[in-house]
Amino acid sequence: MATRSAAPGVHSVTHWRAHARRHPLRHRLAVVAPDAADVIRHAGGWLFDRSAAGWEVTVLVADAADVAPLQILGATVLDLRQALTGPSHEIWPMAVAVSAASYRAEPLVQAQLLDCLDRGLIEVAVWGEDLPDELAGRVAPSYHRVSVAARAFKSCALAAVGCAGESAMPTEVFGAGELLPPRYRAEMRDLLPA
Repeated sequence: MATRSAAPGVHSVTHWRAHARRHPLRHRLAVVAPDAADVIRHAGGWLFDRSAAGWEVTVLVADAADVAPLQILGATVLDLRQALTGPSHEIWPMAVAVSAASYRAEPLVQAQLLDCLDRGLIEVAVWGEDLPDELAGRVAPSYHRVSVAARAFKSCALAAVGCAGESAMPTEVFGAGELLPPRYRAEMRDLLPA
């Protein structure tokens, strides 16, 4: 069992990296956001659907004060600052999702996301208001159809994070980069062009 860091519900980055090295072939989704509420509102259904499909979903948040609602969606939570201090290319996920707010606030997140888009090897999704200009031509509007189960779990997570009045919509909208070679697109992508 992984050792936890000081904040309740936040896993140790060191132990998570060791776990990832022991299981190199797992499908992984890495999500970067300022806090749990931002992730749940914009990508909670997608996270749950990926987790339910067997993916390891890891969320890196700058504000780790209340991360228990992310665990409702099946996510492992890491502290963003601790994660950014380690080796940047040690363990690559198959998909990355980043809040536009985190992209603007963290130069290392910005550099790594642009690197992912340049390499075109992994799925990239961005959400939030006012996407930065350098992403405008590199990501296209895409959406994820949220399963009925994911909507139920997302509603519970929204309530747990203090957003009980918000409803879980049947679709989540992202800006997605063109990433995987054509032979893999049909098998791996669940974000569809809008």
